[in-house]
Amino acid sequence: MPVRDRYAGLLRRLGHQRWFAWVGRRVTPLDRWLRRRTKGRWSLSGDRTTPALLLTTTGRKSGLPREQPLLYATDGGSYVVVGSNWGQAGHPAWSANLLADPAAVVDVDGTRVPVRASLCSGAERERMWALLAAVWPAYDSYDRRAGRELRVFRLTPERAPDG
Repeated sequence: MPVRDRYAGLLRRLGHQRWFAWVGRRVTPLDRWLRRRTKGRWSLSGDRTTPALLLTTTGRKSGLPREQPLLYATDGGSYVVVGSNWGQAGHPAWSANLLADPAAVVDVDGTRVPVRASLCSGAERERMWALLAAVWPAYDSYDRRAGRELRVFRLTPERAPDG
């Protein structure tokens, strides 16, 4: 088994642990820097079993671009992300940014794609949740710990990606 597959398997097993979420929150800025620096070629979290993108939203208070690395699932041509905030009680800032302004950009493997976000609810949310949990099973643990409904967003490309 290749090293990256073993690494991904280890992350998927450890992802359910509270301490792992604590470490993950602290490593996120390094992952953001690494993804930016390598134009998406390297990530501490993403590979083919746990794909990651870099989401750029507009800060609802500052109006400035805000970047956040996130795991994602796909549904047709759309990306699906969840505001898990590692199972914390509060929603992540990027999810509030999307509610305030649904126009965003995702960077997937160095390709920037303008997207429009929509909050999923009801049956659509349940279907998207199943896709997300298949990518990162620890989302179920985060959901139990958070004590809130985790926001699930569909990010639909607005036009063809530019390289």
